Amino acid sequence: SLSENLDVVISHLKSRRASNEAIESAKSIASLNFDRVALIKKRDDALQKRNEYSGQVGKLMRESKGQETDEIKGIKNLASQAGGDASKVEEELSEIESNVNSLLASLPNLLDDVVPDGDDDSANELVSEWGDVNALPEEFGWPSDFEPLWHDDVATNLGGWSSEAAVGMSGARFVSLTGPVARLERAISSYFLDRASEKGYTEVSPPLVVSRSALEGTSQLPKFEEDLFKIIPESHTCNGEDAFLIPTAEVPLTNMHTGQILEESDMPIS
Repeated sequence: SLSENLDVVISHLKSRRASNEAIESAKSIASLNFDRVALIKKRDDALQKRNEYSGQVGKLMRESKGQETDEIKGIKNLASQAGGDASKVEEELSEIESNVNSLLASLPNLLDDVVPDGDDDSANELVSEWGDVNALPEEFGWPSDFEPLWHDDVATNLGGWSSEAAVGMSGARFVSLTGPVARLERAISSYFLDRASEKGYTEVSPPLVVSRSALEGTSQLPKFEEDLFKIIPESHTCNGEDAFLIPTAEVPLTNMHTGQILEESDMPIS
């Protein structure tokens, strides 16, 4: 657990150049977990007392042949108090669990041991590379004065890229494709789906709307909530939870296996 491996977790966070806030969150989680253990014992002790008092009440009721004596009333009050104490502790435990879950959701994943240490991508290690960008001009027969364009510039020159119309009807981050560019997008999608299927991958058409917990499970939430498209509760919810449009296929594909224990022999799932 994090509490038992706090030093390791903090070391990983520092290696990720995490903020002081993240490091303090890890420390708070460890502290709250220790409090949680103490509260669980306190709750269980209270429940045990309640059960003992209830057993005494039952025994005395049998001996008095159902007549509720002052002694029985006193023990009933003790049982009720013990039950109330347990309920109060349960409320504290629920609050701690909520706080811990919130803090955990704010922490990044731990690093793999093979990840090199560094402040930026200049410290990355090149594992493998494919192709040679400098060989492209000769391979494709480009003239010496040819300069490749970005894909959106190519689409605009072909007359099939319209961002203004899309922004006008849908807002920022949308674009409208028409004619050959729209067909090209469809063709590329079909090509890669067919190519992946030929390589043994299973094509999946998952839901495009997922719940808050689904996005928390893949770590999009809470960090990227402002970047997601949220559906208002009056329109739709996911089993009572907030609903969002998926940001990538990663989210529904991963959540297809939520709650499952996958055998190593079944991996990778493609």
